[in-house]
Amino acid sequence: MRHFSHFACVDWSGARSERPNGIAVAMIGPDGPPSLLSPQPRWSRADILAWLLRLAETGQDILIGFDLSMSLPFVDQGAYFPEWQHSPDDAKSLWDMVDRLCSDDPHLSVPSFLDHPEASRHFRHSRDHVGDLFETGVGRLREVERYQRETKQANSASCFNLVGAAQVGKSSLTGMRLLHQLRGAIPVWPFDPVPDRGPVIIEIYTTVAALAAGLPKGRSKVRDRGGLEEALTELETALPAPLQHYDDHSTDALITAAWMKRTAPHQELWTPPAMTAEIAQKEGWTFGVV
Repeated sequence: MRHFSHFACVDWSGARSERPNGIAVAMIGPDGPPSLLSPQPRWSRADILAWLLRLAETGQDILIGFDLSMSLPFVDQGAYFPEWQHSPDDAKSLWDMVDRLCSDDPHLSVPSFLDHPEASRHFRHSRDHVGDLFETGVGRLREVERYQRETKQANSASCFNLVGAAQVGKSSLTGMRLLHQLRGAIPVWPFDPVPDRGPVIIEIYTTVAALAAGLPKGRSKVRDRGGLEEALTELETALPAPLQHYDDHSTDALITAAWMKRTAPHQELWTPPAMTAEIAQKEGWTFGVV
């Protein structure tokens, strides 16, 4: 597997505000502990886009993990949006559609997409507003999410569910806008080949990293110094300086950046047997799920 000198985790947010509390970025280099990148007052999604474009320009050998789903379910029904004539055929076309329909929405938010008369039919918007094509129960899942559940590697939620603390739909859709606006400046695995040098983006799930760091299932969120020290010690990673504030966004990013550095050299994680060529292009895959 190719060499990366640095590793970064972006804990993402789908909130409509310009600078959501939920965005955190941690980076770790060849030596030393992971550290938070903390602009003032807080990260915006536009800040993240600008940061990525700078990394592309400098060509730094950095692996960047985003905690979001980079596509929607396709394989289960042969379409992202059954019954919609203009449903896209692959993930990059999906990114284009979401960004185009939301071109007037500020801060890379996605209300226009969720309000679209065809798109809205597929989402559970609230307890009292459920689209007529939203699949009952947990909702439609990508193949990687179905596989995570079957193998008990994680308990992924459906991107079509927008209700509750565990919902990931809004963050995933805002992430698709970001990926489209990169215009190919940084390759995104597994949709693009991994180049010999320069930055690469992957999808990660911070719970996978937390479990690898010894945190118990169902209690994988760390909000204090002691929990962070235990997780990083399990990952054989040096400890950062004390944080001004401990929240699960910051600690998720720190732990996952350390986990990425430890696991990225493992070739089997880049070629998971359950990921077919169709899945790779239509739905993508969560790095670390094998």
